[in-house]
Amino acid sequence: MLAPFLIMLREGLEAALIVGIIAGYLRQTGRRDWLPAIWIGVFLALAAALFAGAALQLASTGFPQKAQELFEAAIGLLAVAVLMSMVFWMRRAARSMRADLQASIDTALGAGRMATLALIGMVFFAVAREGLESVFFLLAILQQSQDALAPLGALLGLALSALAGWAIYAGALRIDLARFFRWTGVFLIFVAAGLLAGSVKALHEAGLWNGLQGVVWDLSAELPESGPLGTVLGGLLGYRDTPVLGEVIAYVGFLVLALWAFLRPPARQGLRRGGAAIEGRN
Repeated sequence: MLAPFLIMLREGLEAALIVGIIAGYLRQTGRRDWLPAIWIGVFLALAAALFAGAALQLASTGFPQKAQELFEAAIGLLAVAVLMSMVFWMRRAARSMRADLQASIDTALGAGRMATLALIGMVFFAVAREGLESVFFLLAILQQSQDALAPLGALLGLALSALAGWAIYAGALRIDLARFFRWTGVFLIFVAAGLLAGSVKALHEAGLWNGLQGVVWDLSAELPESGPLGTVLGGLLGYRDTPVLGEVIAYVGFLVLALWAFLRPPARQGLRRGGAAIEGRN
């Protein structure tokens, strides 16, 4: 439950921040008449994400067993790729997000007769990206986890992110976004490592990967993954009570490389440019 909750909290907060920045900029610049276009874009994006999730889920139910395992592996690998690209993109773009969005708004509203469609499209693609990312993450987690409360956790995370987004827009809540995205990014790297290991397992069950199948440890009696604690650890960290060598190598190798890339300090040249940009704004 906790993993879907935190994933949807982060994804929902990203979408809420984007919508809040756009709506706040329109309000500050005296263009409130354009606010309905924002909500049209948001609702269209949510509908697209729900449709994509339902279509993928319905498509997978008609597959034979091995094809279902292959589909699970493909969704897991895609979720890892999207998850990591999102984590590193937010690490780079968080500081300049507001300025970039405001410039895009000015460009969209300067499109003449197409201004309304341009603004709707801008909001749609920004929110739909977060929605589709969420769909892949949740599908991958639901396929690999035995947590029956995972959907409830996802709904709670989405509801809290919407409430936080409204509070930020209204000026009632201030969040250290750099710290929030940094630590949730670390958490999501652990989730991605678990999804990768689960995809390796699914590839074996689909008959496409048969190497490194020696069991590294067996904790099925002491800490079964179907038990309460095992379910929580499985959802958070990708815990398996009887992992094989290939899964352990994929998990540990990915975790070490991803954490090193994410937590290392930025290059000095990037710091100088950031400092110059801050001085220029001041």
